[in-house]
Amino acid sequence: MRILSGIQPSGTLHLGNYFGMMRPAIELQDKGEALYFIADYHALTTVQDAGDLSDNIREVAIDFLACGLDPRKACFFRQSHVPAVTELSWILSTLTPMGLLERCTSYKDKVAKGIGASHGLFAYPVLMAADILIYDSDLVPVGKDQKQHIEVARDLVIKFNETYGCTLKLPEPSIREETATVPGLDGEKMSKSYGNTIGMFEEESPLRKKIMSLKTDSTPVDQPKETKDSTILGLYKLVASPADYAQMEQDFLNGGFGYGDFKKRLFGAVWEYFAPLRERRAAIIADGGYVDEVLRDGREKANRIAGGVMERVRSAVGL
Repeated sequence: MRILSGIQPSGTLHLGNYFGMMRPAIELQDKGEALYFIADYHALTTVQDAGDLSDNIREVAIDFLACGLDPRKACFFRQSHVPAVTELSWILSTLTPMGLLERCTSYKDKVAKGIGASHGLFAYPVLMAADILIYDSDLVPVGKDQKQHIEVARDLVIKFNETYGCTLKLPEPSIREETATVPGLDGEKMSKSYGNTIGMFEEESPLRKKIMSLKTDSTPVDQPKETKDSTILGLYKLVASPADYAQMEQDFLNGGFGYGDFKKRLFGAVWEYFAPLRERRAAIIADGGYVDEVLRDGREKANRIAGGVMERVRSAVGL
């Protein structure tokens, strides 16, 4: 089984990225042949400073490796290092009905949040389909917000195969339900576009300041606190042991503790959870050539797979 997943280098990675995509991806590298890519072409829809994008790409590579991606088990590479993906994207675009893209809600949602209404943003699902299909992917783990894009990819496979013969593999989605449960500083879903993120590798003082600023209500210290939809509990559950989480939940219900106390416990748990990852990250940074070597090896393997798929596609369409 070939598993494919990608992550955008559109800014500093945060707890939502880790628990929503990175940790599940790392767990899957033992379940099959895993290919994980840094989606730098996709990031161009929002990051248009060359220096920022270059820095983000390297930081994402370092962070993913620090979090446990093992290049001996998974192929790790940059999207832009596989030229065939844009070639396949163009070929797919010649078959993509406008109505199919017009029904995609992600474009409308992103424009509503202030992202420029570019052709790249509108055609994002076609490039995403190419990302998936160029590697003969079997399983594509995605969050619920990307489910529609996988459906577009499957629609395009069916249309391509009906037009040119059975050439492209039909991928199966694996929907990660938990991606919507990582709350940000304001209680909304953690997202760079909302400006409510907590970085995985924040320095101690900024991290403490962010967590102590979490939005809460004005319930007095001695009174029970509402547990439903609590941002503090939602984050604590991700990083604390089951016993510690149960204790905090009970303390919410009993009263006698203020939100400041709960926030301090949360900070301690976050800091401790990511301590071994911080150590691994420091070691990776100290080995200057390691990241380049991993991405170079991943580039070679990804291009070998993509080359075989493109031979079939070119032959089918007559190129």
